[in-house]
Amino acid sequence: MGETAADVRRDIAVTRERMSSTLAQLERKLDVADIVRDHPWASLALAVGAGLLLSGSGRDVRAAAATVAATKGASGKLGSVLDDMVGSLVGGVHQVLDERVTGWVNELKGAIGAPASPPVSAPGVTTVAPRAD
Repeated sequence: MGETAADVRRDIAVTRERMSSTLAQLERKLDVADIVRDHPWASLALAVGAGLLLSGSGRDVRAAAATVAATKGASGKLGSVLDDMVGSLVGGVHQVLDERVTGWVNELKGAIGAPASPPVSAPGVTTVAPRAD
């Protein structure tokens, strides 16, 4: 009963400060980037050793088998839809990049006085004339 509220608050503040400094010291000691920077060869050896241990455990093979088993029925249905989507996306990106590069080449040719080449389009794809901005 001899402690007052001010004493308790002071003790709490001292304890909080001590804990903060201890946490700061732990963070400095456990900073992985600093450890790797200070000891690169030991870090590399540790990483290689961990990789060898994990590769020898066979967990990667079991995880792959579990993934295949879990997605067995969905791969055929979803695969064709994703293939179509990716094919359309890649085709569109290719067309846009082709038109952009052709435009840059024609600008360069115009700058040096060479005749510009006509835009080349993929079969079944119509091209839009570039704006005259």
